[in-house]
Amino acid sequence: MAAEEQPLLGRDRGSGQVHSGATADQELCIDQAVVFIEDAIKYRSIYHRMDAGSLWLYRWYYSNVCQRVLGFIIFLILILAFVEVPSSFTKTADVRYRSQPWQPPCGLTETIEAFCLLAFLVDLSVKPLRMRRLLRPFFLLQNSSMMKKTLKCIRWSLPEMASVGLLLAIHLCLFTIIGMLLFTIGEKDEAQDQERLAYFRNLPEALTSLLVLLTTSNNPDVMIPAYTQNRAFALFFIVFTLIGSLFLMNLLTAIIYNQFRGYLMKSLQTSLFRRRLGARAAYEVLASRAGPAGTTPELVGVNPETFLPVLQKTQLNKTHKQAIMQKVQSYEGRPMLADEFQKLFDEVDKGVAKERPLKPQYQSPFLQTAQFIFSHHYFDYLGNLVALGNLLSICVFLVLDSDLLPGERDDFVLGILDYIFILYYLLELLFKVFALGLPGYLSYHSNVFDGLLTIILLVSEICTLAVYRLPHSGWKPEQYGPLSLWDMTRLMNTLIVFRFLRIIPNIKPMAEVANTILGLIPNLRAFGGILVVAYYVFAMIGINLFRGVIVPPGNSSLVPDNNSAVCGSFEQLGYWPNNFDDFAAALITLWNVMVVNNWQVILEAYKRYAGPWSMVYFVLWWLVSSVIWINLFLALLLENFLHRWDPQGHKQLLVGTKQMSVELMFRDILEEPKEEELMEKLHKHPHLHLCR
Repeated sequence: MAAEEQPLLGRDRGSGQVHSGATADQELCIDQAVVFIEDAIKYRSIYHRMDAGSLWLYRWYYSNVCQRVLGFIIFLILILAFVEVPSSFTKTADVRYRSQPWQPPCGLTETIEAFCLLAFLVDLSVKPLRMRRLLRPFFLLQNSSMMKKTLKCIRWSLPEMASVGLLLAIHLCLFTIIGMLLFTIGEKDEAQDQERLAYFRNLPEALTSLLVLLTTSNNPDVMIPAYTQNRAFALFFIVFTLIGSLFLMNLLTAIIYNQFRGYLMKSLQTSLFRRRLGARAAYEVLASRAGPAGTTPELVGVNPETFLPVLQKTQLNKTHKQAIMQKVQSYEGRPMLADEFQKLFDEVDKGVAKERPLKPQYQSPFLQTAQFIFSHHYFDYLGNLVALGNLLSICVFLVLDSDLLPGERDDFVLGILDYIFILYYLLELLFKVFALGLPGYLSYHSNVFDGLLTIILLVSEICTLAVYRLPHSGWKPEQYGPLSLWDMTRLMNTLIVFRFLRIIPNIKPMAEVANTILGLIPNLRAFGGILVVAYYVFAMIGINLFRGVIVPPGNSSLVPDNNSAVCGSFEQLGYWPNNFDDFAAALITLWNVMVVNNWQVILEAYKRYAGPWSMVYFVLWWLVSSVIWINLFLALLLENFLHRWDPQGHKQLLVGTKQMSVELMFRDILEEPKEEELMEKLHKHPHLHLCR
């Protein structure tokens, strides 16, 4: 079987081999090299079968179309949770006002789920079966190498996090006991009585109060009853907060950051090794056919004519493919050695400077002068000043009309100003198209943003003019259609506020921060995916545990009406939409707990309605989301900012790499694999047999 898979690398074929067999061998050689190069570019393992059929299936599975279809199927099966019972298709999540949700036709969700599971069975036939694939959200994890690396990072960080967690637990227990002793009810101790009844009634409540204080959510509420009567009691809460919130929690952040960076470096070193190994495997496959029997690939090298057909078949960005092709052609027919072949694929990580289309050529001196004026950056500054004036005019009217109802406002002046500003935006768009040409205008992202909003504003103004006519003093027309005049005005002014973002590229410090944030987006997809999985799993568990627990006033003896509810309670604050009656409501409830602002209100309500055991669920969610995930996010954020604001890293950004992957971010501090290590791994490949 090995001989069938690697006919290109053996040197003992018979002299009477037919031409068709040689052609098939050559095609297989090209396909093997193509797959190895694609593995190197995508940091994939090269340890897979190398016969023609397996290579075709492998390339088909990792093709853009197949991966996009698989991504859509994963999205589809995850989004079913919004439609399945309990459906989220209601206007509000408030249990007091929620109507009967729309229910899908019988069998619709089951059919979609069966189709998705069938597609996953095909996916399982391509890759090894693992139990975590049998759960919906984990299909998302399995299709991202960075997500799996992050999960491994969390797993490796657990021992160190557990040590700090143990310190936190001891800290909580000690201060809970001290608090119970301090605020024991005495004969005349009114302050301690209030504190004990409110926050230290029993051991679980005291522990919960201090756990919430660890997040500072109930500060200073938990301290006020005792502090009101005696200043000295404030020291108890201050010392607890200093040790827990400011020291131990930040120590946990430092440990997670350090572990994340350490394990991430190991993962990125493995990714770099995979790239070098894949490129070297492609080199060995191509060089094995270049020289006569007895010579080694290291001495023969790879001819550019042999490599170019391979490059043409490789799934690669067109710009990067052209850059590699130009570098290959620079060798002028001379065979490329191993090091030179490896360096070809460094072009994949380089930023490519975007070439702007040429400006239109005008013969008239007047048109040339106009073109110079409208393409000058001072014309952009004028547009920014006009946008600022438009924003200030909106702010003035918001202040003047803040106490008036929509029917009492006179929108005449604001309507006239909107017409004037939008007319200027339209003229600015046309002048820039005249000066730069349509392709040149569209080559700037800021122009596309401006132009799109200008067109939307123009269409909105035309619709307003057609329905409500020209503005005049006392202009208060009746509503026609779904949107009133005030709604149309709000819509247009909202778009104008968004358009003001055009000033960001013109302010250098702000532009640098914005570019750094935009550069984070590709690297945050892995962390976002993990958070999606965590939300999905906890939302499903929450629905099974707490669905129907929160009921509207009057339907349960546990539910007081708003007039008799305790101030600051779940009922008095109107937190009724924070429930688990459907998937969408569960997600919002989990979000509110993750933010930890007033999360003690939700904890207390579910403890009353569902029982004390509900605290375990919410504390676990707080640990997973606020403690672990947020700290991992901060670790990546710090690494990205530290690298991008480093002078050497900033120099790299100037040459065109504006969005840098995590692998490229740390490339300068990674160790290049040695020749002996690469060859040792290649010799251990079960389906690749080298001739040396």
